[in-house]
Amino acid sequence: MKNITAAEVQKLLETGQPLHIVDVREDFEVAQGMISGAIHISLGELPYRLSELDERIPYIFVCKAGVRSYNAATYMESIGFETMNLSDGMLAWQGTVQLPEVGEYK
Repeated sequence: MKNITAAEVQKLLETGQPLHIVDVREDFEVAQGMISGAIHISLGELPYRLSELDERIPYIFVCKAGVRSYNAATYMESIGFETMNLSDGMLAWQGTVQLPEVGEYK
């Protein structure tokens, strides 16, 4: 598992790089906004929602400060996924965010 910073992710997004980002924060945190294009699967739901993710695609996991996303990335790597951890989390995110639509948390 590799670490990547919020600034590096933002730069990749600005250049049009297609990224697959999974936000593992809780619903109330995601309600404040998440990285545009990210999907939300809270850390506790991750083992039950594996069918929504594709083992052939590398994923960047994000949370508030990088701890839960580290745990998610480590877990996903242990079962065969290629992963990266957004090490400084949403606390360091300077890019735009999208607000989830009602019922979009899952």
